[in-house]
Amino acid sequence: MPELSEESDELRRLLEIVSDKGLKALSVAELDVLRTLLEAKDYGGNKKADGSKKKLIRRINAEIYNKYSPRRFL
Repeated sequence: MPELSEESDELRRLLEIVSDKGLKALSVAELDVLRTLLEAKDYGGNKKADGSKKKLIRRINAEIYNKYSPRRFL
């Protein structure tokens, strides 16, 4: 059971950072951890929460892609 609490604490911490500063404030490793924790989270019958989760996962994937291959404008 302590693992569940640690995961919840980590998820809450990362979501607070995203809420305050946005996805750009997180490293690629932190983004990957956040994505993994969100994918494991089950919102059951709450369609709105599940939709928000999927939207955030899409934004995380896009941010990871942008950090690995940043666009260069000359």
